[in-house]
Amino acid sequence: MILGTVVGTVVSTRKMEKLVGYKLLMVEPYFGDKEKIIVAGDNIGAGIGEMVLVTTDETTQHGLDHDAPIDAFIVGIVDTTPVIGK
Repeated sequence: MILGTVVGTVVSTRKMEKLVGYKLLMVEPYFGDKEKIIVAGDNIGAGIGEMVLVTTDETTQHGLDHDAPIDAFIVGIVDTTPVIGK
């Protein structure tokens, strides 16, 4: 599970039928290498600037409504920002 901030959207004029209904969002990880932006599917309504929980790898398919070719998926919107070092 990755904690990150939504920093943008991916816009596509055409996409695979199984991806219809999912927004594609760019997520910057909160910890680790900030240069590695993740593109994650979303159907819970996350927006730019929000902190989110992203699941990756084989566990991603458990959060999808149907079998879609997505390897990173937003499964939660974080209400409070974690405080590090306290």
